[in-house]
Amino acid sequence: MSTAEPTHMDVPHRGLITFSIMAGTIMQVLDTTIANVALPSMMGDLGASQDTITWVLTSYIVAAAIMTPVTGWVSDKYGTKEVFVTCIIGFVIASMACGMATSLTEMVGFRLLQGVFGAAIVPLSQTILLNINPPEKFGQAMALWGAGIMVGPIIGPTLGGYLTEHFSWRYVFFINLPVGIVAAIGCTLFLPETVRRIRNFDFFGFAMISLGVGALQLLLDRGSGNDWFNSTETWIELGLTLTGFWVFIVHIYTAKNPFIEPVIFTDRNFVMATMFGFVIGLVLFSSLALLPPMLTDIYGYPTVTTGLVMAPRGMGTMFSMLMVGRLVQKFDARYLVVTGLMLTATAFWMMSGFTPQMGDWPVITSGVVQGLGMGLVFVPLSTVAFATMPQRLRGEGTSLFTLVRNIGSSIGISIVSVVLTRNIQINHAELSTHINPYNPVLKHYFPSAAAGNPQMLKMLNLYLVDMQSLMISYVDDFHLMMLVTICAIPLALMLKKPKGKVVASAAAME
Repeated sequence: MSTAEPTHMDVPHRGLITFSIMAGTIMQVLDTTIANVALPSMMGDLGASQDTITWVLTSYIVAAAIMTPVTGWVSDKYGTKEVFVTCIIGFVIASMACGMATSLTEMVGFRLLQGVFGAAIVPLSQTILLNINPPEKFGQAMALWGAGIMVGPIIGPTLGGYLTEHFSWRYVFFINLPVGIVAAIGCTLFLPETVRRIRNFDFFGFAMISLGVGALQLLLDRGSGNDWFNSTETWIELGLTLTGFWVFIVHIYTAKNPFIEPVIFTDRNFVMATMFGFVIGLVLFSSLALLPPMLTDIYGYPTVTTGLVMAPRGMGTMFSMLMVGRLVQKFDARYLVVTGLMLTATAFWMMSGFTPQMGDWPVITSGVVQGLGMGLVFVPLSTVAFATMPQRLRGEGTSLFTLVRNIGSSIGISIVSVVLTRNIQINHAELSTHINPYNPVLKHYFPSAAAGNPQMLKMLNLYLVDMQSLMISYVDDFHLMMLVTICAIPLALMLKKPKGKVVASAAAME
């Protein structure tokens, strides 16, 4: 007869632990977007071109993606506290090195180190919060954790733009030093020791998932510049992606000691929540990637103004998450998820009505609605995903949950970028056909253009055709995201609400 393992650790200073790990988490999440706006300023100092400077982003993304799945094994073998503190210290040191880099080669190398150390911070912070809170407080814990995860990418570009404009791009990395020191000291003092599990490292399994994840990230990041499947490189990366994932899946179900225990996939709620996490990454980060360039290219907003206009989106997310942390204890999580998806779809419907002549309020109001919706989805999802999972599997579970969400965001950004580029060309071709001397509207409002004045035709193309084709293309992307969100709603019906007794007993499953 097996003895049930505890569902959580009863620790003192729970508030200080939470503050410390969230400081480290927000620091890492901010770094995924804060450097984007600083790229133009880096080019001159590092001697990089427009094509090569993107490796500053790609190197970090690929390194973090490859190292995320290994989080569970490393934390089991060396201890959650030890790994988390080491990752924070390593991340800060790598950040300082990035800020002092003098060449592109140095920057890419230090960004690789940032990705290696930063990969484990987010999944381990989620694991720690789940481990130090009883099941009835999972909702509140995931609300706080989710607020940091969701708000970080929203305020990142604003903070990065402010630091770059008023100080230097190097401060985008130097800002991690004070935050990292606070997080490292707090975690060292207050994080409890955890039981270690001796596990042999599955080098073959790790190699295969690294191959699949790394090749996929390269495909998504370089696909646009390579004209996608018209490039041999893209086909090679696709082949490596499929090979890596296929061999990895076969391996974990046939090997004696696989890299990831396949029993984790028998938890229906975890599997469905992970699929939802993919959709969240697809929808949330895609819209975050679309809005800043839209506000800059069409409305002429500077970076700081763009951040201020988008800030209410983050406020809506924080409010929603703090509220839903209590609601998840009283209402069926599926109802909250469906409500959140409906609000998100409504926000995209509002965004599909954007016009070049509108003011700030449509962006602000749709952002608040989307923020409220994503908060209602994320917290119940994170709560349900790990409510019935044994504590010993949470390290692997949170790393997979984070990995799939990040892959979803990469795929989503690539999809909306491709659709945007193609639609701009199509819309421009269709709109330009109306600029001809036989169009009575053109003759009435722009007689000189109808008469063939080259300067007037150039102005019409620049300020009317180009802008309208760009606006229509953004609207098409928002409409696409609305349809994706609506299609995800039926998945909520496949979630199962865990009952109180199940939460306690499931932790003892062996």
